[in-house]
Amino acid sequence: MKTIDKFLLILVGVLIPVALYFAFIYAPTEMIMGEVQRIFYFHLASAWTGLLSFFFVFLGGALYLWNKNPKHDYFAHSAVELGILFMSIVLITGPIWAKPVWGAWWTWDPRLTSTFVLWLIFVAYLLLRTSLKDHPAVRTYAAVYGIIGFIDVPIVWMSIHWWRTIHPKVITPQKIALDPRMWTAVLVCFVAMLVLYTVLIRLRMNLLQLEEQAESAREQLMEKQA
Repeated sequence: MKTIDKFLLILVGVLIPVALYFAFIYAPTEMIMGEVQRIFYFHLASAWTGLLSFFFVFLGGALYLWNKNPKHDYFAHSAVELGILFMSIVLITGPIWAKPVWGAWWTWDPRLTSTFVLWLIFVAYLLLRTSLKDHPAVRTYAAVYGIIGFIDVPIVWMSIHWWRTIHPKVITPQKIALDPRMWTAVLVCFVAMLVLYTVLIRLRMNLLQLEEQAESAREQLMEKQA
């Protein structure tokens, strides 16, 4: 393991407890929703991290189409898997928060619906890669699909502004409708998520490269034996 990876792991070990402190102790209790609102800090941080990850899919795919460097495909592939992971956290924590506040686990609200569609789009990306695993152009197809799939990201982001929604608008370009301590907790949780994300994507990219090298070595060995 590289020194930078060790440093990042130590940083994650520090930041996660700090984020928990800011979310559960430092931030004040919301007057209307009560303690359940505290899930908001991890819900929002996961959402931002997931959307950023899908931007990395777009970026990695575009770079791969430009120079055909496999490292950019590893980057995009890893970003898809982590984007799905963090958006899964969003889709799980959202209903847990919504049930006591809205009285329902799920509503087909524009923000919720577009987020679920985004999750499905990139689950399909992984299915595409699996079904075309041995196809020589699988990286190209995946890059194009990832770029097209990214279209839903700005839709998710802007959905609460384009359509009527019950989803809270606490952070807008005009104002941040949060107590300053709550906003600090949001930022701390987001930083913790970003560092965790950085660790995971570096590990996953290395693993993908090692898997490909092992597969190539196995094929070469089989050719020699034949």
